[in-house]
Amino acid sequence: MSMKGRFPIRRTLQYLGQGDVVFKDSVKVMTVNYNTHGELGEGARKFVFFNIPQIQYKNPWVQIMMFKNMTPTPFLRFYLDSGEQVLVDVETKSNKEIMEHIKKILGKSEKVCVASGHHTKEWLHWEDAEGMVLPTFSLKKRTFLNAPHVHESR
Repeated sequence: MSMKGRFPIRRTLQYLGQGDVVFKDSVKVMTVNYNTHGELGEGARKFVFFNIPQIQYKNPWVQIMMFKNMTPTPFLRFYLDSGEQVLVDVETKSNKEIMEHIKKILGKSEKVCVASGHHTKEWLHWEDAEGMVLPTFSLKKRTFLNAPHVHESR
């Protein structure tokens, strides 16, 4: 991976794995409506720049759509599998406040994350182009965890 462009550390596995928002399984689509100019949308712009890559990495089943310069005020909208929509106003909020808020209302609890293995940073999760889950690899144990036919790596 090339380390060129604006803030290239955002594309490293270490950075992507540091995101702590794992959505509930009911979250299917997330839309981000923000503007590229204006003081009130600064938190939303930083959220898109720094936090959306982490959210995409931790939640590969969630479709994320960006709508730029199409709204007077920035907001997020979540579409749930029940047909419900959750609207989150992010005007005047910092990117950290936005992350805390969506984690609180739509994130899995710590207990559920621990049970499913999403809480640790040593897990790498990959999907191929067809959405097939590839073997999960533990960096600490140096073993494949969800593929019984794959032997320990050396």
